[in-house]
Amino acid sequence: MDDEARREAGTALRRAVHGDEHVDRSLADADDITRDFQDLLTRYPWGEIWTRPGLDRRTRSIITVTTLAALSHDEELALHLRGALRNGVSREELVEVLLQVAVYAGIPAGNRAFRVAAKVLREPDA
Repeated sequence: MDDEARREAGTALRRAVHGDEHVDRSLADADDITRDFQDLLTRYPWGEIWTRPGLDRRTRSIITVTTLAALSHDEELALHLRGALRNGVSREELVEVLLQVAVYAGIPAGNRAFRVAAKVLREPDA
């Protein structure tokens, strides 16, 4: 794929996982400082990695939630917890994923992740 094809595929997948509202806001908020970064996010994580055929979106969501929780990236974790729900990961499965994180990445990481997940999973549309 060339950059334009990655951009198109990445935009479509990013919208499917995070919703039009989030993507529209992210792109509208881009300025001279962040515009290139938004383009990079669209083309590479979304257009290159998430579109690969080797793993389905559900599995990629579980991996992403696990990684973000282990690294205590709370804002991105909240976003990807919502995306995981859109990709068919159940609330119960997300709890299991975070229990696994707590054991292997440490109780502090698990504690932070559960705090983020509790807020997200209590949202009306979760």
